[in-house]
Amino acid sequence: MPCLLSEALEPTESDSGTPGASLDAGSRKSLGRETVRERPAVQGMGWFFSPLWTPRSKSRSRKFGESMRSDQVEAWLDDHSDFTRAYFLRRASASGEGCPWMTELLGGGLRWMGSVAELCQEAVVHIGELLAPEGSCLSLVRKDCGRRSTLEEVVALTAPGHLSEDNPYSNPHLELVKGIMGCVLETGSPVNLRDTPEDPRFNLDMDQSSKIRSVLGVPIKNHWREVVGVVVMINKRSGYDGSSSVFTNMDEKVLSNHMDVLGMVLDNVQLYESSRQEAKRSQALVEMAHVLSKEHQSFEVLLSKMAATIMPFTHAQYCTIFIPSEQTSVTEDKISFSRVIHLECEELGSTCQIYRRERDISDIDPSYAFQTLMAMETLNMSKTSEESVMSLICCPVRNERSENIIAVCQLMNKQSKDSDEMEAFNRYDERLLEDLAVYCGLALQYAQAVQITEERRASIEVTQEVLAYHITAAEEEIQALQEATIPSGESLNILDFHFSGFGLPDDLTTQATIRMFLDLNLVQDFNIDYKSLCQWVLTVKRGYRNSVPYHNWNHGLSTAQSMFAMLMATGQLQTIFSRLEILALMIATLNHDLDHRGVNNSYIERTQQPLAQLYGHSSLENHHYNLCLFILNNTGSQILSGLSPEDHKTVLHLIKRAILATDLTVYMERRKEFFSLAKKKRVSWKSEKQRDLLRSMLMTASDLSAITKPWPEQRRIASLVAKELFAQGDKEREQFKTEPIDVMNRENSTRLPNMQVEYIDEICYPLYKTVSGLFNSCSPLLSGCKKNRENWLQLAEEAEEENNENSSTVTLETHKSIDEETQTEE
Repeated sequence: MPCLLSEALEPTESDSGTPGASLDAGSRKSLGRETVRERPAVQGMGWFFSPLWTPRSKSRSRKFGESMRSDQVEAWLDDHSDFTRAYFLRRASASGEGCPWMTELLGGGLRWMGSVAELCQEAVVHIGELLAPEGSCLSLVRKDCGRRSTLEEVVALTAPGHLSEDNPYSNPHLELVKGIMGCVLETGSPVNLRDTPEDPRFNLDMDQSSKIRSVLGVPIKNHWREVVGVVVMINKRSGYDGSSSVFTNMDEKVLSNHMDVLGMVLDNVQLYESSRQEAKRSQALVEMAHVLSKEHQSFEVLLSKMAATIMPFTHAQYCTIFIPSEQTSVTEDKISFSRVIHLECEELGSTCQIYRRERDISDIDPSYAFQTLMAMETLNMSKTSEESVMSLICCPVRNERSENIIAVCQLMNKQSKDSDEMEAFNRYDERLLEDLAVYCGLALQYAQAVQITEERRASIEVTQEVLAYHITAAEEEIQALQEATIPSGESLNILDFHFSGFGLPDDLTTQATIRMFLDLNLVQDFNIDYKSLCQWVLTVKRGYRNSVPYHNWNHGLSTAQSMFAMLMATGQLQTIFSRLEILALMIATLNHDLDHRGVNNSYIERTQQPLAQLYGHSSLENHHYNLCLFILNNTGSQILSGLSPEDHKTVLHLIKRAILATDLTVYMERRKEFFSLAKKKRVSWKSEKQRDLLRSMLMTASDLSAITKPWPEQRRIASLVAKELFAQGDKEREQFKTEPIDVMNRENSTRLPNMQVEYIDEICYPLYKTVSGLFNSCSPLLSGCKKNRENWLQLAEEAEEENNENSSTVTLETHKSIDEETQTEE
């Protein structure tokens, strides 16, 4: 509807069509006179006459007044109704006052619920009624991924009364208009060509100059004065006298004012559209996440459900997911997809039905998917032919970790919401598809992770079966131990701190273990099945590696015997600890070095062995505990089956804490606290923290107890330890091409006595001194430690005299304080 200054200027039914249509004489006279004489809206607007008739001199003012009376002006306006009407419309529109289109747009346009195309179409129609061009068009700015601005046609260049297929403008005309639009976009200023053929910026041929004479192009700007579009008017229609017309400055002002309002409303409409699309996108993502969170029968089912989720949001008719073969590389020039997942959408009124079609790869054109695979970026295109219109988006699906393309997702043929025609996919569709690609990538990784996890779980179960079979003692061996008469603790010498397992036959080592559990009343108190106990002991024995010189079954037995001797010799300890704690300590000591490999944690970490990757810290100790747990859960070895669930959980926690405490790093971190606690006059040991500290220190005291054994055994054990340490040093020298630390350097074998003295002074002696101070019955441990130190010191002195060298790091003066302290104690 054209801009009308007032209701008195409304056109009658006969002139409601083309602007400038003539009225009959009576109507013109009535309309003109009523407007000028009676309507205050006209009389009150001083700007009406001023632009054209403002006097520049007194003479000109007098001539105008002398030559024309007011009734003559009215008569002239009545006789030139098309000029009068157009003039009123432009003047009213230039200020924005009285324009119904603007009023309606500003009053309700900020809540515009239609499409951007509809809004632009109405704006072009309305301004066309004001300026009367022969043709008009409007394009909006679109920014690509590189933030470059391009114009996208919204209202095509057509002439009024012509169908799109009967457009009088040829391709050269359209290219000229695009060039003018580009000029407006680049400068951000209007372009008013009053004689286009003469403008040096544009080269026109005869055909173009005959069709395009005058052009008015105006930028559409938003609230921030950014150009968001361009509107162009072609060829102002001839005047009432048949003369050729051009677009005036007033036309430019009218068009600019309207485009300013349109730009402001476009901002709001685009913001609304953006928020609506974001809401739709969020809903799609939530639904896809919901699909991803559920378990599915197969990976294909998962991808199919995700594709079916996005299709209604993008109105795609087809969705195909191409999965490349594992051998495909992006550098290849041949198509190689191993399989496809193809879905089709059927519109059913307001709903749609998604079908998954079984399609062979040969039945589907994979060229666009391959093009996307090669370019590694999203492809959005549309093709028009005589038969049909095709629109398509292809998006690569990446593995987020490796950035490899693991699939290509393709949407095809976007169906219009308002018709059966196909339309192009927009940027929102691209974003949705790219989001789907991310979820598809996650789904692929999830499916692969699940598959790998399932395979590993099955592999672990098989490994555990094999391990359980080989680690479990033969039935006849179990039966032999079960039926054997277990010797007394005295005859086995297990109550003595100087116990040695070297001379015991294999069958007596297992019987000695059974005797410890019997004498501590653990079998009776915890209702341990005797056959299960026998199988468990034999299985633990098999869990140690015989090829390891020192950390083998004999060391495990010796550690358990030292704990047993302390518990039996000191009634105070059995009072401090609960029965569950004592059970945990005995299980922990016997299992504390299960499957030891003859190397320490540092070597395992430096060589990046699986144990280091699995546990991160205290790798060996964690491995010992987990193997201990495996044996305890092994069929036939479940000695804790008689415990309540709560006690079972508690004892496993105690076992783990005790085994982890045998890491010397943990001992060095906690011993200062233990030494400080021991200096107190009286310790109640009622708090769990204090008892945990005590259990930790007793585990280390049992683990290191070889240093307290009689001299012949101590020397033999020291030789085994050195053999193990030197073997690790040899490995480090070969693998890391560096010299190992002194204690592992085979070239330092002659310094073994000195290193043993250092080991006693720094690690063992302070611990046994503190334990003996707390529990006097444990003093044989301290006494044995001192005697062995004296023996190692004597060997060091003899070696020094023989070699007559001063390179020894241990001297008599270095250890004088300990000697004096020993004499004082004696």
